[in-house]
Amino acid sequence: MEQERTIRAALLGAGTVGKGVYKLAGLLQEDIVKKTGARLVIDRILVRDKNRKREGIPAEILTDRWEEIAEDEGIEIVIELMGGIEPALTYIQEALRRGKQVITANKDLLAEHGAQLFEAAAGQGCDLHFEASVAGAIPIIRPLRQSLAAAGLTEVMGIVNGTTNYILTKMSEEGMGYEEALQLATRLGYAESDPTADVEGYDAGRKLAIMASIAFNSRVTFPQVYTEGITKITAEDIRYAKEFGYAIKLIGMTRLTEEGIEVKVHPMLIPDQHPLASVRDSFNAVFVHGQACDDAMFMGRGAGEMPTASAVMGDVIDCMRNILHGSCGKIGCGCYLNLPVKPIQETASRFFLRLQVTDKPGALANIAGILGNNSVSIGQVVQKKSHNGVAELVIITDSVRERHFNDAIRILEGMSVIREISGIIRVYG
Repeated sequence: MEQERTIRAALLGAGTVGKGVYKLAGLLQEDIVKKTGARLVIDRILVRDKNRKREGIPAEILTDRWEEIAEDEGIEIVIELMGGIEPALTYIQEALRRGKQVITANKDLLAEHGAQLFEAAAGQGCDLHFEASVAGAIPIIRPLRQSLAAAGLTEVMGIVNGTTNYILTKMSEEGMGYEEALQLATRLGYAESDPTADVEGYDAGRKLAIMASIAFNSRVTFPQVYTEGITKITAEDIRYAKEFGYAIKLIGMTRLTEEGIEVKVHPMLIPDQHPLASVRDSFNAVFVHGQACDDAMFMGRGAGEMPTASAVMGDVIDCMRNILHGSCGKIGCGCYLNLPVKPIQETASRFFLRLQVTDKPGALANIAGILGNNSVSIGQVVQKKSHNGVAELVIITDSVRERHFNDAIRILEGMSVIREISGIIRVYG
């Protein structure tokens, strides 16, 4: 009888996701044998403090020395779940140089150093899998790289941060203010003690850089992504958006245009009938459009111990199959183009504009004139009743280049009739 093949793996990191991966690997051990033809053994886990007990993980497989993993030729797969840039970058590069297959959930690393990691993987004919780096349990990386490879993708947009989606859901459905919703998200564990990366759009921006690079076969890095967060969104913005038939979501959007790639993260008014408008709470969703595939949407849990662990283990199973069939490294970087990334000023959007205006004859006409003189056409406008001599104007513009819209705003800011510019949010379409 043929002896069962064993594939040894090491985990880098035993945090929330690391513990989930180790647990899931144990639960699925017999399924993995049947699905791959080999048994997975995770027998090394790199941690900062190996003396600290970790529930469900045997103390004898913990190590605080990377060299024990790097120099062990029997370890074929390295699963990096540490996060951050260093030492993860150094460890992954060394693992690849030594011919080990790598699986990572590290969006920060891929969004800034993806090119050199793929170069290192290609040099050794190794796998570099990263499904868990974007949108947790939602399969989006593999579909973009494989299933949709012939789709002629032109747009990828989505809700890829559960914290901000939860906050905006509470503001929309329960009338909470931003700070109240953030405090609730923090108490429930949806938001970190320092929520900056989430609420300012940086987390979504890193995920978008990864998706844009794959979708359009051209390297996009995080510093090239325009990011704007949700901290200025108010209950009033949400209320007026509803009046116009929109929901407000933090959207990551990348488009392929004749002038290059647009890639940006910002709050956006989404029409109620759009599939993304109904994505609630901490759920994530990614919507894609292609010349051949038309529209498709992927939705599910975007974070958490077991959802993210499921994406990691999906990569592990794929990697094990490649090892057994001698096909590691068959899908490389794919960034064979060198397309420009458009500056945000050269992109076009529709805008939602909320103004506090002195209530006197001709004010609206003056505002409309300034907008028109700067190529900003008004699509919809609502004027609310005045209070203490101040009226509120809510305007939705037609599509306009950002630089023209910003020119108009600078002039409006200097008008004596404008008491306050209370809100500016982009509108989908």
